[in-house]
Amino acid sequence: MQFVNSWPQVQVPPLAGESVPVALYDAGTDSVRQVTTPDGVATLYVCGITPYDATHLGHAATYLAFDTLNRALRQGGVAVRFAENITDVDDPLLERAERDQVDWQQLAQSQTDLFRSDMDQLRVIAPDAFVRVQDAIDEIATAVAQLLRDGFAYSVTTPDAVDDDIYLDVQAVQARTPYELGAISHFSPEQLAAAFVEFGGDPDRRPGKRSPLDPLLWRVARVNEPSWQAADGVPAGRPGWHVECSVIATGALPVAAEGTLISIQGGGRDLLYPHHEMSAAHASALTGREFAGHFTHAGLVAYQGEKMSKSLGNLVLVSQLVAAGHDPMAVRLAVLAHHYRSSWEWFATDLDAAQARLSRWLAAAQRAEVSGSEESGSKESVVRRQLREAIANDLDTPTMIEVVDAWAELENPQADVIEAVDALLGVPLLTS
Repeated sequence: MQFVNSWPQVQVPPLAGESVPVALYDAGTDSVRQVTTPDGVATLYVCGITPYDATHLGHAATYLAFDTLNRALRQGGVAVRFAENITDVDDPLLERAERDQVDWQQLAQSQTDLFRSDMDQLRVIAPDAFVRVQDAIDEIATAVAQLLRDGFAYSVTTPDAVDDDIYLDVQAVQARTPYELGAISHFSPEQLAAAFVEFGGDPDRRPGKRSPLDPLLWRVARVNEPSWQAADGVPAGRPGWHVECSVIATGALPVAAEGTLISIQGGGRDLLYPHHEMSAAHASALTGREFAGHFTHAGLVAYQGEKMSKSLGNLVLVSQLVAAGHDPMAVRLAVLAHHYRSSWEWFATDLDAAQARLSRWLAAAQRAEVSGSEESGSKESVVRRQLREAIANDLDTPTMIEVVDAWAELENPQADVIEAVDALLGVPLLTS
């Protein structure tokens, strides 16, 4: 599996003082609970973009949420290994390329490059492994072959192709592994069926599918579609969506010796089902173990009264805001003013308020730098401690921002807060 270049790595100041263990919401248990790291390493996998319209503020909210988690874990004294994919082999990308009459690989490359630039501007910590799906085809095909051999997958006759498509048998996975359908999303059968269709599933494919909710593992080669030669027993074709992330996550991250394979699976809330549920099913079928200790999701961002989405076209792009002269750190603060799990609507006034806030913070940092004031000498200030406790409490950035707002009003603000704002909120307050 090959990794591609991500973006320049952000230097995160290490914070002296007592760390605070991180408690994080987990969809599977519907509770906020402490992140456990039995091997001393937190492994974080975040589902990446499908590169045909990058990067709108809905994307930014997701990646800033997990950047905040990365920072929270680091202050908690935990080493973090972070992987992210690029879904550059997928139907929406191919459909957009056909609509616009452009080469799909060129479209994917241009939008991936724009995403890299946006993440750099927003000071998001770069992943240790940044993986394009097309660079993991061999590993995915090998996994599909294994699932066929182990009885977790089956072929379905495909009239418009020479060979057969391959599907995951969800009932077999439930019968023989720890995976249970609906245990992460807690969706009713009706909700499962509706979401499966909404996100590209084909419950009514007949004849051949054993169960309506079985997901596509491998799409056999069709005319005028990209395809790859595959492993023994797997015809030329391309992977389905969910297996891509299962294989990349467990191949790009160090798998724990016991317990769940990785610590945290993250993404936007719209990935809860079917994508994250089915990724967990694939991983359990391949390994016999549970996929992740936490399934954590960022809320959705609306604009003009509806969820911001590529299909609706109601996008506010990070690159356009920056090109218009807005400070990327103001964009970052505008997003972090909302708790990561909340869904909210973007208004231009959000950015005006964030810019004013950033100006107040920068002025306070100058006063603190000049005075060099600290509470109780070298002891960590109460304000900095409050920031650590808030970020460790399910990434409570709105409370953190309130704390820094109050600090910025002080005549002699504590200097150690400057470093904490950089390390925890990702906003540098000094230019040198």
